[in-house]
Amino acid sequence: MVGPLRSDVRILRQLGLCLDRKIRASRTVRDFLIEALLQIRIKHRALLALSPNRAQREYSAHCTKRNIVLKARQLGITTYVAARFFIHTITQPGTLTVQVAHTQESAEEIFRIVHRFWENLPEALQRGALARSRANVRQIAFPELDSEYRVATAADPNAGRGMTIHNLHCSEVARWPRDGADTLASLRAAVPAGGEIVLESTPNGAGGMFYEEWQKAGETGYTQHFFPWWYENSYRQATAGVSPLTSEEEELVQRFALSDEQIAWRRTNRAQLRGIAAQEFAEDAVSCFRASGECVFDLEAIGRAAAACGEPLETRDNGRLMIWFPAQSGKQYVIGVDPAGGGSDGDYSCVQVIERRTGIQCAELHGHFPLREFSNRLVALAASYNQALLAVERNNHGYGVLAHLQSLGYANLYREGGQDGWLTSALTRPAMIEHLAVVLATEPALFRSPRLLNEFRTFVRQGDGSSGAAVGSHDDTVMAIAIAWGARRDVAMPARRSTI
Repeated sequence: MVGPLRSDVRILRQLGLCLDRKIRASRTVRDFLIEALLQIRIKHRALLALSPNRAQREYSAHCTKRNIVLKARQLGITTYVAARFFIHTITQPGTLTVQVAHTQESAEEIFRIVHRFWENLPEALQRGALARSRANVRQIAFPELDSEYRVATAADPNAGRGMTIHNLHCSEVARWPRDGADTLASLRAAVPAGGEIVLESTPNGAGGMFYEEWQKAGETGYTQHFFPWWYENSYRQATAGVSPLTSEEEELVQRFALSDEQIAWRRTNRAQLRGIAAQEFAEDAVSCFRASGECVFDLEAIGRAAAACGEPLETRDNGRLMIWFPAQSGKQYVIGVDPAGGGSDGDYSCVQVIERRTGIQCAELHGHFPLREFSNRLVALAASYNQALLAVERNNHGYGVLAHLQSLGYANLYREGGQDGWLTSALTRPAMIEHLAVVLATEPALFRSPRLLNEFRTFVRQGDGSSGAAVGSHDDTVMAIAIAWGARRDVAMPARRSTI
């Protein structure tokens, strides 16, 4: 048995060296092995070879070493990621794969899928190169390859500690417990640069850890994958016709070539699930995130603004500065500034530039900056916008920013009550926000930033009557533009002509 065993191990190792080599169009060696070796149990309880569906094929074609997946329910992404990682584990010696689910029940269900992969392998492999030394509801070990496949739950704060994880799949991250951020940080720290990470979930409110990870994917280097409900072929309903279509349905048919059967299914699904249908069976990567409280800003107006905002004319500094309308000679500008402390884990500092007469959003600066660097950036940005009026929130860190601005000699500072800076207080904040809500509702085209529009969606009324960012979300861009609009309204301007 030693000779055949060594031969099988050698063959598996050779395959492991070329898993991502394309053998036909976008089909890789890995996908060939998945279809040839792995079986799944379908909804009718029969066992079938895992033949990738549309969502799985698209994921395979576009995945990288760092991935975040936003999806509708039951598209098979969890199963497919498990299959990809299982093939990796049995073909590359020394591999540790870890899948983390939001509950113990879900973890056990994922591992049943993995066990089924092994149980339906050729018997020669089961007794030879892929014989197991340990197999339970949490772990499979392959001693001939020194590889291991584990499952854990997000409730374990020590997950990943002391390990080197080569493949990490975090499932349903939006439903992880409140301390899940610590677990995720521990797990990610265990993955080397060449390892693969997949954060995957259906949406669960416009806030929380997964929402934040999705929003900042561009900053963190994660590849976004979005898979709507119509990627699942079974989401259809027999019908003799669905006319007349609503305007919303017409847009879906035109953009995505949906059939009458899919529209009929959608109508039934929406009637049954009502408010949560857009979350459970996502259609776009914005509306599927539902705010966990009553949104202060009009959601339809946010949608209209999102449809009209377009790409920035210019993006600088790895996306931290976005410019839609550069300064024009003869025009005046107001800049609202919401400063933060500068730490990489805290709130962001945000700057919003609006044109003084119309109020249209022209530019946005957003990021973590030390106070001195932030002040220097402010002066440069204000100077480029014709020595714009700088309205800096003087609460907390704002005092430090104002001191730096004064030392730099910037003169055009907003003043209130004999002091430089804008004061946000329990009295001024509600008026600032309500005024901004009216502007958005009446003229949504004035707002251009997708980041700002997303924060509008997660700015909710709390149980005590106050308002602010939903749990796990930020409101830096909202407060910065509220300051800009407040300063625009309060400063006497001969040429001022409000658009509302």
